[in-house]
Amino acid sequence: MSVFSLSYSPCGRFLAAGNNYGEIALFSLSAALSPDATSQSQKPVLTFTAHEGPIFSLISTDCHLLSAGNGEISAWSWTELIKKNVKPLWTRRPNYKSSLEIPEINSMIINPRDNSLVVGAGDNNIHILDMEHGEFKSVLQGHSDYVHCVSVREREGEILSGGEDGAVRIWDSRTGQSVHCIEVYKYEDCARPQYGKWISCVTTDSDWMLCSGGPALSLWHLRSLSPTSVFPLTGCQRQATFYQDKILAVGEGPYVSHCLLGGKVKAEIPCTSQSLNTLQLNTNSTEHRVLTVGGSSDHIDVFTNLSYKAFSLSF
Repeated sequence: MSVFSLSYSPCGRFLAAGNNYGEIALFSLSAALSPDATSQSQKPVLTFTAHEGPIFSLISTDCHLLSAGNGEISAWSWTELIKKNVKPLWTRRPNYKSSLEIPEINSMIINPRDNSLVVGAGDNNIHILDMEHGEFKSVLQGHSDYVHCVSVREREGEILSGGEDGAVRIWDSRTGQSVHCIEVYKYEDCARPQYGKWISCVTTDSDWMLCSGGPALSLWHLRSLSPTSVFPLTGCQRQATFYQDKILAVGEGPYVSHCLLGGKVKAEIPCTSQSLNTLQLNTNSTEHRVLTVGGSSDHIDVFTNLSYKAFSLSF
């Protein structure tokens, strides 16, 4: 089993995890973190099949859990899931050109500016779903291969996407036009030809961007569109995030890397899975403020303190 995606409930007391079999498991963080927790507290309170294929992306809104699998997106009510009712509120499929092959959905993010869902798909396109009306309203075209990851720069009204073609594209979310294209693998400091040119993760914080994949994990200044730090991590990083004055990253290796913004790797914290796909910080609840990490096993590691693993949840 592999865990590909994690998302916290709006109250922060529950964690949803998506695996390669199309299943979603719901864990009670309040039970698992309680002083009288037992091994049973680390098991799901609910497991159900949501899609036919792997669930590469899970995200939460104020009241819904959105899951993507097998070319479609489903919405579930968090209130109902907590009561163990597993009927989707709706399921939508982007307007793919070909009906023969179902492209996978690799990444989703909410654009709060217009309450739309930005979807990166295996048909090389980014699809925009109007959350209010439940309809796909536009398609951003420009990548020449799979779109692996999407991110939003809310203040600037921009969408960022990374693809198998090695490009990070910056889009104007109002016009749908691609305003910049950064081919990361063409920068000597970032290039790692032995791993390829694909971009597996992109994340932003105001004027800064992190991206990785074939090229090394690098920090970019978006005003000058230039890399300021390159991190000497081995293998491909699948997800990275800004945390206080650090960067946390996971990928091909059984650890969470803690990096300093200047480019130094400060620590590598051991994890259960040999290879990691996803990391999520719970910012929805101060009481359950944890980091969770999922990868190539049925174990999801929980960190109450970032310097060591506290325990594991198991699917």
